[in-house]
Formats: sequence, C-alpha cells, structure tokens
Amino acid sequence: MTKQIRHLGKIISGQNTADGAGVKLKRTINAKHQNAFDPFLMLDEFASENATDYIGGFPDHPHRGFETVTYMLAGAMVHRDHMGNVGHLRAGDVQWMTAGHGIIHSEMPEQENGLLHGFQLWLNLPAAEKMQPPHYRDYAAAEIPQVDLADGGYLKAIAGHYQDGDGNSMTGAVTDTSTQPQYFDIALAAHQHLSLDVAAGHTVLVYVYDGELAADQSLRRLSAGQLGQLLDGEQVTLTTEAQPARLLLLSARAIGEPVVQSGPFVMNTIEEIEQAFRDYRDGVLTQL
Repeated sequence: MTKQIRHLGKIISGQNTADGAGVKLKRTINAKHQNAFDPFLMLDEFASENATDYIGGFPDHPHRGFETVTYMLAGAMVHRDHMGNVGHLRAGDVQWMTAGHGIIHSEMPEQENGLLHGFQLWLNLPAAEKMQPPHYRDYAAAEIPQVDLADGGYLKAIAGHYQDGDGNSMTGAVTDTSTQPQYFDIALAAHQHLSLDVAAGHTVLVYVYDGELAADQSLRRLSAGQLGQLLDGEQVTLTTEAQPARLLLLSARAIGEPVVQSGPFVMNTIEEIEQAFRDYRDGVLTQL
C-alpha cells in the first residue's frame, strides 16, 4: 500500500533572543505556537564562537510539568540539579530531563572560548504525568545509534524508531516516553533524497540548521534557521539540490489537553501555574 507523503504547511523563521544569564540563541517554537505544535513547546538553537554570547549560561532555575532535551553539536556544558545529578555534555551528547513535579537545575558552559553549538527542546507531558517524580538521564555520543545513508550523510536516532522507504530500521536511545517522540539529527549530501516513516497522527516538524532542502514534493524550501510543519501522511521526504543540509526531524503524539505556560512552568490550568509559583517561593517545589 502506498504511503501518503506529508506536505509542508507553516514555516517559521527563528528569532534571535536571549535567555538564562544573557545566552544568545535563535528561538523558533515559543509560547504562542504551543497549541499548533502539540506536544512541542519550545525549540532553541545556540551557536556562537564568541564567549560573551554564552558564558553566563543558565544558572539555577526551576521547572515543572514537562521535559527538556539538550543536544550538543560542539563545545561543553555541565548540568547540575537538586537531586545531585551532574552531567557533562560534549559534542554529540544528549541530556533528557523530566521535570515532573519539580526540579531545580543549572546548565553552564565548561569552556571560556571557542564554539558552543547545540539545541534545547521542550516537550510537554500529559496531565497524568506532570506531577511524577523528576528524573534525569544523559547519553554519551557513542550511545546514540547512527546509520550512514546510502547516498551520503547520516541519521542519528536520539529518540524513537527510524524506518526508511527501503525498509531499513533502527531504534533510538530514548523509547520510553509516552508521547512517542522521534528526534533525529540528519545530514544530507548535495543532490540527495531521503524518505522516512512517521506515525499518521503525530505532529511532525523539520528544523534546518545548515544548508537548505525541500521537505515535501513541492518547490517550497526550508533554509537554515527555519522550521517547517509537515502535515497529513505517514511518510516524510527530504531532498537537497546543490547544497547539502543538516536538520532535526521531530515527531510526537499530540496530547490534546489545555496548555498553560508561564516562565519555567507548563501545566493545564492557571490555578496549577499559580500553585507552582507558590511551591517554588515556599521552597517545596521539589519536595512533593
């Protein structure tokens, strides 16, 4: 049976902003997009060789109600949290943190010069899982499965199951998350075509961070710093022309619940957000 190929819908160009203690970054998904891209809440890319753009890092701050995924391409960061976890992230490493009912953590650069390049994704949790105990996992680059593509390039499977149009398959490092995410880092050579399977009902996004490509069968193209939503189907097609490309492919099951986000907290109602701020002020956010 022929699979329906997804078509490119909304395109968003990343906006330059700053977060933490002045870290400069490019943000594509933000609070105003969260209902459109359920369960994806935020996507940031940080990339600079200028230490003043990142040296302040992200000092201690709280979260509740969702998951954060940090993926490093270059440079070094260190994670510390109230549970005593310490994670040293280097090129190719991944940090997957479930905030649950509450976590206080920091993410700070472990370098004073040179390129720092990576991404942070916020992934929502269903209401039934928002108040679970927090937990933290990190994965060294060597633990991330990778397949070399037939016509050049590669695919790294951070999360989820990969299957291409030729029936080749691979399972990523993370598979036990209820939203069933796929998180792939893909490099394509010039004049390359890749087809891969996605679940029919899932939200599917492509973020290009180098080069450009076509993300469906039309002539519309995505360039570096742009995110596209792919709609309606069970297969994604990615095609480059004269330029190679590097991109993130993100797919997950939509939760379909109300989303209320305020600062570092993501819940289902305003009352739950207010409670999160009270718990943080009262020093009990992490003690439930």
